[in-house]
Amino acid sequence: MTTPTRSRVPVKPGFFTIPDDPTAGPQLIGSRCPACNEHFFPKRVVCAKCLHEGCAETLLSPRGTLYSFTWVHMPMFGSTQLELMSGYGVGQVDLPEGPRVQFSLAGTQADYKVGMPLAAELMVLREEGSTDVMMYRFRPAGGAQ
Repeated sequence: MTTPTRSRVPVKPGFFTIPDDPTAGPQLIGSRCPACNEHFFPKRVVCAKCLHEGCAETLLSPRGTLYSFTWVHMPMFGSTQLELMSGYGVGQVDLPEGPRVQFSLAGTQADYKVGMPLAAELMVLREEGSTDVMMYRFRPAGGAQ
């Protein structure tokens, strides 16, 4: 007997992918300026560097380098996950394309060190009926970028 697959939706559409394969990693949805090649997250229509209008949507790397982080010791808004009740990390992550993004961190504070490589993953933020509302976060990743 097979268990029915739950549908998965992002907590906010248009910010990251949710692959059909649950073992595949997500990617941030950003934009790239065709005039100066600058990358942005979240998506932009006008380039913040050269003011060119018409930035193109692009997928950004699911890997990055931890620039800084902090640990928050109160529940995350909208979450029903017990792991978040005892604290969660928030990190600024430098992506290879250039943008620095801020997202939640998986694991414990002891798992992190500035400059370490990170990889993106999805987590269930909450359940709504037969749908999992997903959130994007980073975790420590082995190996070089």
